[in-house]
Amino acid sequence: MELGQFTGGEWFLVAQHELLLFAAVFFAFGVIDELAVDLVYFWLVLTGRGADLRIDESRLSQDTLAGPAAVFIPAWDEADVIGPTMTHLLTVWPQDALTLYIGCYRNDIRTIASALASARGDSRVRIVICDADGPTSKADCLNRLYRALLEDEARSGEAVRMVVLQDAEDMVDPAALAILDDAIATADFVQLPVLALPQSNSRLVGSHYSDEFAEAHAKTMVVRDRIGAGVPGAGVGSAIARQVLEKMGSEPFARQSLTEDYELGLGIARMGLRTRFVRCRTTDGRLVATRAFFPSRLDIAVRQKTRWMHGIALQSWDRLGWTGSWPDLWMQLRDRRGPLAAILLVVAYVLVFGVLVALMAFELGLAEPVPLTPLLEVLLMLNLAGFVWRMALRGWFTGREFGWREGLLAIPRTLVSNIIAIMACRRALVAYVRTLRGSPVVWDKTDHRDHPALVDWDRNPA
Repeated sequence: MELGQFTGGEWFLVAQHELLLFAAVFFAFGVIDELAVDLVYFWLVLTGRGADLRIDESRLSQDTLAGPAAVFIPAWDEADVIGPTMTHLLTVWPQDALTLYIGCYRNDIRTIASALASARGDSRVRIVICDADGPTSKADCLNRLYRALLEDEARSGEAVRMVVLQDAEDMVDPAALAILDDAIATADFVQLPVLALPQSNSRLVGSHYSDEFAEAHAKTMVVRDRIGAGVPGAGVGSAIARQVLEKMGSEPFARQSLTEDYELGLGIARMGLRTRFVRCRTTDGRLVATRAFFPSRLDIAVRQKTRWMHGIALQSWDRLGWTGSWPDLWMQLRDRRGPLAAILLVVAYVLVFGVLVALMAFELGLAEPVPLTPLLEVLLMLNLAGFVWRMALRGWFTGREFGWREGLLAIPRTLVSNIIAIMACRRALVAYVRTLRGSPVVWDKTDHRDHPALVDWDRNPA
């Protein structure tokens, strides 16, 4: 049949077939990529190099550190959570060699007042007021804290041994500081896992972060550490050797970056220095990690993931380029595939709708089915098997940390994750174009209202 003799329904089916082939090819690349990471991970586990380290918490020296430590917490509009964060941190980290630096803004009186009240006269707390109205950027606030540290070191004549990064909404683990203190002796940058806690009031939006972090910080981060790729910072639970910050200049945190934490770890690795990802469990099975509640509302979750996608997938392409060893390049490619993955998800959902339309066309006799080619059949089978495998792994990693019920919920929550990624992709592309036109980088921070230390949650559900 000549092209001009095709009916409208037949044209629709041909277009659908070609779009299906396009999506199947790129999804297949994704399946192969994920399978490669999975195979490396399970090989590491089988050989004993990927298993969580076991520590006896009672034997950790939680009274002394090998040297002074500074903890940086930037805080803009965090009056609701900075108090519980400070109270918990100062209680479970009793070391005298610790100094807690809280970065506030002069036009954020509520956060300043909350931080002052929570300090309770503890000599280890240093509240630093940024000399500009907020918000500027998170990196700008961190650089102000670094200048305050330099001033304190000049007065005391003693330099700190490491700087630890945390966020205003975090609940730190009692064993974390001692582990970071030990690990920084053999590394220049150390990252501990992050656990996004499930939320009973947000089983879909808020809790989908639990699934993503449970898998990423149990598998992907372990793989990139073991194969020698640079370990990116998560912004929390991170420790940097003091001399490394000095090598990075007067402003070690990238002021113009939306994801300065991500760039920090990779930047240190590019200097030829050692970065580490450390997973430890206590004897009772508790994962030593930073715990936090993530956004429970759809609009806030989209806004947060917009910043991540903009900074990691788009900005870093310009700021960091493509350099390093093959493990670094592999992980950079994975980090920056977010926009393409979101576009493919849109195509996939369009195809699902197209199948329904096609079935109606067949029933009405408007068109005949377009036969699948052998190549397309193989690709579809590969993608189906990859999807089932992905869901099984996602549920397993989530269930290992939070129990089997959350593991089962992780499967339908994948749809929520996909929808948020699609919405964030559109906003990230628009925001990126604006920055290319000269728009300034501002702190598009996430609103926080709940804190794990104030909520009764199961600390060891697995």
